[in-house]
Amino acid sequence: MKKCSQKCIELNEECPNTDCRYWVEHEGSLNCTFVAIEENGEMDLRTIGDIMGVSFVRIKQIQDKAISKINKALKVLQ
Repeated sequence: MKKCSQKCIELNEECPNTDCRYWVEHEGSLNCTFVAIEENGEMDLRTIGDIMGVSFVRIKQIQDKAISKINKALKVLQ
């Protein structure tokens, strides 16, 4: 967890750093993906989509692409 997210948790305040790559428009997690993970633990695609402000179908597409890249990288290593 990043120092800034720990500070937001300590102060119980939303993250003011909207330029941060981990900032999300989600008040329930203090606008921080690290806080969302800390509070929710494992999440399904629909929950992630809600937090990120996109559909779960889009999250599934991103997941599939990431898995494809990992599989290609593993094949190169073999």
